Amino acid sequence: MEELIRFIFIVIAILYIVRAIVRWALPMLFQSVINKAQQQQQQTNYKRPEQPTGRVKVDYVPKDNKGKFPDSEGEFVDYEEVK
Repeated sequence: MEELIRFIFIVIAILYIVRAIVRWALPMLFQSVINKAQQQQQQTNYKRPEQPTGRVKVDYVPKDNKGKFPDSEGEFVDYEEVK
């Protein structure tokens, strides 16, 4: 019985210590991850050239889709499903 009480006491003590360490270390870990993400975002913002406001740059103009299918294909006809 004495060994069981000693085991439970040790487990509770270890859990309490781990909880204290996690509360201290986890915010520091997340803060470093957030700082790295912010630095990467700032670096990508500097690389991107500024475009004047009010202007639109079009990189791709699609071709006319008319004539994509030959006339021999026919046209779509609505239908009703009969059960």
